[in-house]
Amino acid sequence: MKSENKNNTMPLCQPERPIPAPPMLRFSPTAWAKLLFLRDQGDTEVTGFAIAAAEDLLLVEDICLVPQTCTSASVAMDDQAVADFFDEQVDRGLKPGQFARIWVHTHPGNWSQPSSIDEETFWRVFGRTDWAVMFILARGGQNYARLQFHVGPGGDMDIPISVDYRRPFAASNHQAWKEEYLACVHQEVLVMPREVNAAGSLAKQGHAVPFGADADWFDWQMELFGDPEDFQEFQHAIQP
Repeated sequence: MKSENKNNTMPLCQPERPIPAPPMLRFSPTAWAKLLFLRDQGDTEVTGFAIAAAEDLLLVEDICLVPQTCTSASVAMDDQAVADFFDEQVDRGLKPGQFARIWVHTHPGNWSQPSSIDEETFWRVFGRTDWAVMFILARGGQNYARLQFHVGPGGDMDIPISVDYRRPFAASNHQAWKEEYLACVHQEVLVMPREVNAAGSLAKQGHAVPFGADADWFDWQMELFGDPEDFQEFQHAIQP
C-alpha cells in the first residue's frame, strides 16, 4: 500500500495574481521644471518631444523643442526640423520609443483639454505608431494626458501624471532653457475676431484666422480664455 505524498497535494485554490498598476506618465523634477519654464516664457502655445528613460518609457527625463511657429491657439513644428531632431536622437543611441512617442505642448489659458486641432495633429503624426501619449499643460496648472495604442484591438485611456522625486535628477538650467526657447519658438500674433455668429463659427470680416478654418470655435475660446465668461468680458471691451 502506497503512502500518501502530502507534498504533492494540490492547493484548493491558486494564489491571486497581483493586479498591475495602471500606467502613469511621470516626470523627473528637472524635466517638469523645464516644462514649466518653457510654458511661461510667452503667451503662446509651445510644443516639443519628451525624452524618456530607456528602461521606463513613461518616465520623462527631458523636454526638447524643435523650431516651431506658435500663436495663442496653435502651434506648428517645422517638418525638416523634426526629421533632423529624430536623426540626432538616433545618433545618440536612443530608440524611437524614447524620443518620438510622447508629444508635449502647452496651452496659454486654463483649458488643458485637447482641441480639435490637437486631436487631428495627434492622429496624423502618431496614428501609425504602436503607442503614443499626448500631454497638455495649461498656464493655470491644469493638465491632460492620454495614452493611445494601436497594437491588438487598439484603444486609448486618460492616464494620471506625477513628478518622480525618487530618482537622481539634475539641477535647473534657466539660461540654457531660455536659449533653447529663443532658438526654436517663433511667435505669431493671433488677430482676434470681433464677432461670432449664432452657430458659433467665426464671422470672418477680413480677420486673420491662423488656427485654420476648420478649427472648433469652442475649443479655441476655451484654450485662449479658459472660461466663457472671460471671453464675454473681452468681447464687451473691444466693441466700438
